Amino acid sequence: MPLPPGRRGPLWLAALVAGALVAASPTVLGTPPADAAVDASDYGLGMAPEYSVNDGLDDAGVRRGITEAEAAARLGELAASRAAREPKTALPVQGRLTTCFCMRWGQMHYGLDLAAPLGTRIVSASDGVVLRAGRARGYGNAIYIQDPDGNVHVYGHMRFYSVEAGQVVRAGEEIAKVGNEGFSTGPHLHWEVHSGGEDGRPLDPEKWLNERGLAV
Repeated sequence: MPLPPGRRGPLWLAALVAGALVAASPTVLGTPPADAAVDASDYGLGMAPEYSVNDGLDDAGVRRGITEAEAAARLGELAASRAAREPKTALPVQGRLTTCFCMRWGQMHYGLDLAAPLGTRIVSASDGVVLRAGRARGYGNAIYIQDPDGNVHVYGHMRFYSVEAGQVVRAGEEIAKVGNEGFSTGPHLHWEVHSGGEDGRPLDPEKWLNERGLAV
């Protein structure tokens, strides 16, 4: 039998309250929210014209760096396992050599340019510790990695990178993707090797590879 009009109001109010409680139950019961999706672009971008490692990283958007001394300490953790593990050296990208360690446009080009399609994986050429990674003048983005011999490898022009300061990386481990950032005429990796530290004498990366049984 239908309820009298005077008694319907309280029941409707009770139903509305119950519905609100059900809708809010995930929060009330402590159900955790879904994880936010992370896009590759969260890592950043990279590239440069004249390749001086002394250009440094821009203040804006730079991940916190570590000192070469701190990197050397962390590299001690690699020493025990390094002798028995392969590979110890890797070609940083599967690409085409477009510029050598040589004079170019009247100036010295202190690294190798290896052209490859956008998004091609870039790997660490050696075991090492990331000194810093982020935006850099000319490079767009740059990664600085100190190897067990104290040399510092500089990787530039990448579109995305996936490492951060203090991270230990292995030879052949992916660290970035090929890009066309900074001062660049096309998608490629610019790679330098500096002897004994970031401000050390630039080495010919092609010769460095050859001494370790690899060729570009």
